Amino acid sequence: MKYINATTILPDALVEELQNYVQAGYIYIPAKDKHHKSWGELSGYREELKMRNEAIITKYQNGVSIDKLAYEYCLSVYAIRKIIYQKT
Repeated sequence: MKYINATTILPDALVEELQNYVQAGYIYIPAKDKHHKSWGELSGYREELKMRNEAIITKYQNGVSIDKLAYEYCLSVYAIRKIIYQKT
């Protein structure tokens, strides 16, 4: 997220009103619900994890052990089990 100086985008009257509540601080302004992106949607990481998890499930179904999958993907045995059992 990039910080923007309020004086460059907001009317002076609004900046003055905000200064009654916050002095030289940061304010997070959330997106409206219809503009909100879900976690990982912008970066593509959600899709990357989905593809990784599908590969783990396929390998498990083809006989690769949970221990080997944990080692290969640098995840705990518990994490591998969660991935496998959430889809089956």
